[in-house]
Amino acid sequence: MNTSPYADLDRQFIGGAWRAGRSGKTLDNHNPFDASLIGTIPLASVEDLDEAYRAAEQAQRSWARTSHTERSALFLRVLQVLDARKDEIIGWIVREGGSTLLKATIEWSSVRSGAMEAISLPSRVEGKIMPIDVPGKQSFVFREALGVIGVISPWNFPMHLSHRSIAPALALGNAVVVKPAEDTPVTGGLLLAKIYEEAGLPAGLLNVVIGNVADIGDAFTLHPVPKLISFTGSTRVGKRIAELAATGSRLKHVGLELGGNAPIVVLADADLDLAVRAAAFARFLHSGQICMSANRIIVDASLHDAFVERFVEHVRGFKVGDPADPATVIGPLVNAKQKAAALANIASARSAGFTELLGGEADGLLVPPHVFAGVPNDSAFAQAEQFAPIAPIIRAADEAEAVRLANATEFGLSSAVFTRDLARGLRVARSIEAGMTHINDISVQDSPFNMFGGEKNSGIGRFNGDWIVSELTTDHWITVQDTPRDYPF
Repeated sequence: MNTSPYADLDRQFIGGAWRAGRSGKTLDNHNPFDASLIGTIPLASVEDLDEAYRAAEQAQRSWARTSHTERSALFLRVLQVLDARKDEIIGWIVREGGSTLLKATIEWSSVRSGAMEAISLPSRVEGKIMPIDVPGKQSFVFREALGVIGVISPWNFPMHLSHRSIAPALALGNAVVVKPAEDTPVTGGLLLAKIYEEAGLPAGLLNVVIGNVADIGDAFTLHPVPKLISFTGSTRVGKRIAELAATGSRLKHVGLELGGNAPIVVLADADLDLAVRAAAFARFLHSGQICMSANRIIVDASLHDAFVERFVEHVRGFKVGDPADPATVIGPLVNAKQKAAALANIASARSAGFTELLGGEADGLLVPPHVFAGVPNDSAFAQAEQFAPIAPIIRAADEAEAVRLANATEFGLSSAVFTRDLARGLRVARSIEAGMTHINDISVQDSPFNMFGGEKNSGIGRFNGDWIVSELTTDHWITVQDTPRDYPF
């Protein structure tokens, strides 16, 4: 018998209490690999959502007044819980999201790194003493917590992408309400609530509501309590959230990490073996279901044919199957909708006459790796964010065309450049219109103490380190008039 207190996560977490949602609807949570039922969750109503925000608002006032030391100590305890429950947490990520053991371990490590970074955040909030030209006056700018932060997280890296906002928000004196994706309610929210509860977080500071988008989706952003909505997901939904944040009863800040179409640019002088292995890892990690995945592999014409040959042979050996098997490279897609989109993209590539170098038939939600060459960069196939184990390879005449192709997209999240000439790599990297570019490494990168964010339709705002401190606090100008002023009337 499993006696772990983490074994039965089928309720809402509101105001420090675990209870059923009151919408009258339920969510069946299934394992995407074998379709087994993980649990059934009574879903939240708008009344539940309101209670979560009100609980957060009340708890935040006293939390913001706690010492930096007290808030930092919380994350030392969180680290202890994460370490003690490592295997249990990784097991949840595998079962609920279809993550391979490798990807699940990477995600656990990312959550742990985020908690480690959060230890230092309370002491990194800095104010200023400002000059002022009024006699007898002092001028100060204080940085203070925003208040309550609403977090809407996706299903692909659910635990990490929820925690990336939760940890710094709490560290900086805010409270949080989280709405995880319906495909990953446990790893996207409820599991984190258990971890923070075990670590001793005061009640009300972290709340998790599981509900249908149709019931609480718009209300989550429109509610008057949250000061900022942190959203990771599609550009279409992100634009909707930005619109709601601007039209509700109170204007809200937004932090949006949206879609991507990351190019990996392989220049003529690249290390071919390195580029092949990196492109394959960046494309097929988590079955390609990552916003930073190498969505377009752009290869200089002089290397193109050799690259394609080695890439296909490398990928051909990937094991497809049970994500709990340590040898598995490609596990299931998260749901039937993602599978249908993947198969539609594969069909469109075939009908367009692109060269299919590797493929196969789907088995349940398992889609084997597909590789297509002869793909025009301006095709709908290349411009779509695949979110599946599908690799389009694009030929570039030279460096200039490679840069032009890399930038010919509505997105600008992550990117990568491969070259033996680091000066050339820096020149090309700075020419790419993206928030992040990595030279001789994969496009999938996220470090808790380095900036993360995109350009164009890939979002607004920045995560991690000092950048998230700026996002989750606000400036407050305060002056003190030491000597009486002589007013003109």
